[in-house]
Amino acid sequence: MKKVFLSLALVASVLTACKSEKKEKVEAKEAVKVEVVADLNNVDVASSVITWKGTKPGGAHNGTIMLKDGSLNLEAGKLVGGSFTIDMSSMKNEDLDAEGGAKLVGHLSAPDFFDVATYSNSKFVITNVEEVEAKLAVTGNLTIKDVTKSITIPAMLMTEGNITTFKSEKFNVDRADFNVKYASKKFFDNLKDKFIDDMIELSFEVKTKA
Repeated sequence: MKKVFLSLALVASVLTACKSEKKEKVEAKEAVKVEVVADLNNVDVASSVITWKGTKPGGAHNGTIMLKDGSLNLEAGKLVGGSFTIDMSSMKNEDLDAEGGAKLVGHLSAPDFFDVATYSNSKFVITNVEEVEAKLAVTGNLTIKDVTKSITIPAMLMTEGNITTFKSEKFNVDRADFNVKYASKKFFDNLKDKFIDDMIELSFEVKTKA
């Protein structure tokens, strides 16, 4: 009987662990109207980067995407607004060899995924910033392909010398919310183990020019 209880306890702990590892996504809501703000063009695109990670049964891939341009609007050292344009054609893979990485990026760029030829840029426009427990809760309109949704992400702001860094924590976006359909169980049946997870893990580090 003691062994039975121990076995049940082990199963319960495993199930609890699996549940806790489930990816939580940021909620995608209707886009928020935002006043036009000055385009400061003060983001250093060479030192700013977005990281991504996608998963599927039995594996994962990760990489980077660069920015095309951007502005961070600061008042008295605090973030009050801004935006940055994401250059989808700069997408790179970091976990495969050159041939495998090129093949993967080619697939991600194809019409049945991000359709980079048609939608070469994605964009994030800040609509609200709140301080929550010494961190920032940043709300903004995220545009991927032809869909714009409002999301709120955890982030922080740091300034050293003349350079300010706007850095997010890792957050998960549901690609199905942005009409990215390939191998998604939300759009296709009978995929079995050939599906790709809808959750894409993202993070970014955006730095101002010196």
